[in-house]
Amino acid sequence: MGDKKNVHANGWDKDKLVSRYVTEGAKSAPHRSYYYAMGLTEEQIHQPLIGVATCWNEAAPCNISLSRQAQAVKKGVDAAGATPREFTTITVTDGIAMGHEGMRSSLVSREVIADSVELTMRGHCYDALVGLAGCDKSLPGMMMVMIRLNVPSVFMYGGTILPGKYKGKDVDVVNVFEAVGQHATGAMSDEDLHELESVACPSAGACGGQFTANTMACVSEAIGLALPNSAGAPAPYESRDEYAYASGEAVVNLIRNGGPRPRDIVTRKSLENAAAIVAATGGSTNAALHLPAMAHEAGIDFNLFEVAEIFKKTPYLANLRPGGKYVAKDLYDVGGVGVVLKELLDNGYIHGDCITVTGKTIAENLESVTFPEDQDVIFPVKAPIHPTGGVVGLKGNLAPEGAIVKIAGLEDLVFEGPARIFDGEDACFKAVQNREYEEGDVIVIRYEGAKGGPGMREMLSTTAALYGQGAGGKVALITDGRFSGGTRGFCVGHVGPEAAVGGAIGLIKDGDIIRIDAIEGTMDVKLSDDELAERKKNWKPRKTNYNSGALWKYAQTVGCARDGAVTHPGAKEETHVFVDL
Repeated sequence: MGDKKNVHANGWDKDKLVSRYVTEGAKSAPHRSYYYAMGLTEEQIHQPLIGVATCWNEAAPCNISLSRQAQAVKKGVDAAGATPREFTTITVTDGIAMGHEGMRSSLVSREVIADSVELTMRGHCYDALVGLAGCDKSLPGMMMVMIRLNVPSVFMYGGTILPGKYKGKDVDVVNVFEAVGQHATGAMSDEDLHELESVACPSAGACGGQFTANTMACVSEAIGLALPNSAGAPAPYESRDEYAYASGEAVVNLIRNGGPRPRDIVTRKSLENAAAIVAATGGSTNAALHLPAMAHEAGIDFNLFEVAEIFKKTPYLANLRPGGKYVAKDLYDVGGVGVVLKELLDNGYIHGDCITVTGKTIAENLESVTFPEDQDVIFPVKAPIHPTGGVVGLKGNLAPEGAIVKIAGLEDLVFEGPARIFDGEDACFKAVQNREYEEGDVIVIRYEGAKGGPGMREMLSTTAALYGQGAGGKVALITDGRFSGGTRGFCVGHVGPEAAVGGAIGLIKDGDIIRIDAIEGTMDVKLSDDELAERKKNWKPRKTNYNSGALWKYAQTVGCARDGAVTHPGAKEETHVFVDL
């Protein structure tokens, strides 16, 4: 390949690009015939081929504007001298999937997104990737595949929804979930519920609070895979198209400059920066699942406990829902996630020397950012909302492999009470709707883990119903499943080992006393090791209702939540990386 025989008039040396397999030489004549069929010119065929991947669909508002933004990306790619090739992949949108069997598809979709983008990129020999994502699992899924392929890549968030207005107050979809609980108690009429549901979601965009989508959008900037400020503007804003155009230009520059590639960007230090932004913004507990999974794609060990270590030492600064009072648009209006990052950087809480897709370090990207005065959306480090992060890791005899709780908005950080056990969310939701629980109970939902669910469902319907009934601070809830980023109250997720593999959560009984201490980071059941071992002898595995199809396949390969619930060996077992083929 050293004779540079594939250097074209446009200046591109295709000998260094994987698209040479489908565009160069006599052997590629059949492939080129396909490109001519789609109207590409000779010049376009011999330029780098850039995959522009979106999770566009008509399932929900979070994804509906991605197709529009992809067109702007393509214009940016074209203007920079490369050839865009648009394709789509799936999204399972949690707001629609929540509260029924469809929720089992949600976490599985993260792997399907990553896998399907990988296969499309490999099959068509695309040289680089711009990935646009709008909902909870599509953001980490798209970033995971960038790291896996290690092609020049730029990530872009589709943007947040605008807040709705109900009786003079800002509202979002979580208010509607909580209203279901109020309605069940008679505290809200049919008419008011209908009015709320009609106005809560007034535009395109992902859920408005610091739930999983906006949390992972902040991560995309903090970790360096997205252009600075690209995560902030709401989905309907036309300024998003300018960032999309710039993202298209940026990915072509990454090819011209020889990088940095995703694995140059996603390092141990940048993962710590990502964990810090989750903590500082009171972000979703799901980040403790997604950051280890992203690290796994780079061959870096960064499990739940290591994420929790960063959470423990990072101050909580952003006054965002569900723990605070503002939504993502308010954060954007006072300067965006860059303001939080700069405040963390100036006070030594993130690493400023991490390289980003701009080719500059994060410190260089943040040089001109100043802290806004006269606002209470972002607090300074010297006067934080809470001295430690909004999310806490737990460990103890009930969770030897760890668990996670969001403390943003909680007043009491210790809870002790008798277990009230449900095998699956459905039974629990029915009991909650009928108010079949007591104040002081620790409600346990088990057999909802990644393997045992399968699919590790989120429990927003149940937690929102509890909150709507006024029980938010009066009961605790623990599960081997997950919680939505919109969940609030004393809710512990990701308990591991999960019940399906004989974890302690599968051995406890009604009335066992559970103590959760989010100050010390512990969660224990008041049983001796001998008693737990005795119960384990009588424990038998359960069969799920999913014994074929995608959910069965997922259950066979998925690992524990502590390590990100991943389904393949990761970069440590690689013998090649796609981009180097």
